[in-house]
Amino acid sequence: MSSTPFFLVFFSYFFFFSSWFFCFISSAGFDLTTISFDEGYNPLFGDFNLVRSPDGNSVRLLLNVHSGSGFVSSNMYAHGFFSAKIKLPSDNTAGVVVAFYTSNGDVFEKAHDELDIEFLGNVQGQPWRFQTNLYGNGSITRGREERYSLWFDPSKEFHRYSILWTAKNIIFFVDEVPIREVIHSDEMGDDYPSKPMALYATIWDASSWATGGGKIKVNYDYAPFTAEFRELVLEGCPMDPIQEYPDFTICKDKDAWLESRSYTFLTPKRRAAMQNFRQHYMYYSSCYDVWRYPATLPGCVIDQIEKERFNESGRLKIDVSHKKQTMTAKAHRKRKPRSDA
Repeated sequence: MSSTPFFLVFFSYFFFFSSWFFCFISSAGFDLTTISFDEGYNPLFGDFNLVRSPDGNSVRLLLNVHSGSGFVSSNMYAHGFFSAKIKLPSDNTAGVVVAFYTSNGDVFEKAHDELDIEFLGNVQGQPWRFQTNLYGNGSITRGREERYSLWFDPSKEFHRYSILWTAKNIIFFVDEVPIREVIHSDEMGDDYPSKPMALYATIWDASSWATGGGKIKVNYDYAPFTAEFRELVLEGCPMDPIQEYPDFTICKDKDAWLESRSYTFLTPKRRAAMQNFRQHYMYYSSCYDVWRYPATLPGCVIDQIEKERFNESGRLKIDVSHKKQTMTAKAHRKRKPRSDA
């Protein structure tokens, strides 16, 4: 008579209760106003690999042996809420990166700001991973990466990914679950993004680093790789970034409106959802990486309970393989993760 290995039983219960927790704290979702592609965006590169739907409400970005592709918002914004439902490529996606981010690098080449959500492809049978990051005023040597796995397969169906950026804080969301908050503090100084930024979405070949530290390259036998975007959201105050003396007061009313929206508030249940996500799905944090940053980066809020889980490299002390996590999570991925309003 055979018995189920203990670790499979443990992780099965772990993912069941983790998914159940997200369901428990959910709401019907954010109250969002979506726009068509032509209302807010322009092609960025690889126009021949950018395919708009007939109604203009969704767009597909393709990567093949010839090129990747991308689009950019028509305006730059002084703060905002940037969001889209995204479905990622499936099968063997090693070396592929899909990015959804804000930046002003085209205007401020040496002093740019940036807020990133980057999805990192993987070999067939292994899950997508993703990371968030932020830069302020060209602080590229002080990147604030965090890396995570997901409680679902992002190539099977659409999920909403969002970036909130205000003068007070930055919050990254997966669906309506907050996964990371960065609070604006005096210690951060110019490291906190402060100049108008545009929204970008891209798919590209990152064979040099994305999978296995660059050991596994994009396999174009699986091309074209397709990332789909729909239900696009752009909320913010449009502003010309090249004004010699920009008048941020013109955005006072829009900023006040933005800061009054439900997604700017981390209620106790939302904060609990964020802590739960970080406990179970975050596997790297620059805040705990003392090899790279002997002095803690400004803006890091050190959670002692969270810190105990990480090595000095910023990685988990017990780095359970994503393969095992994926095997035991499959039965629960169809459960919809949720967050409290």
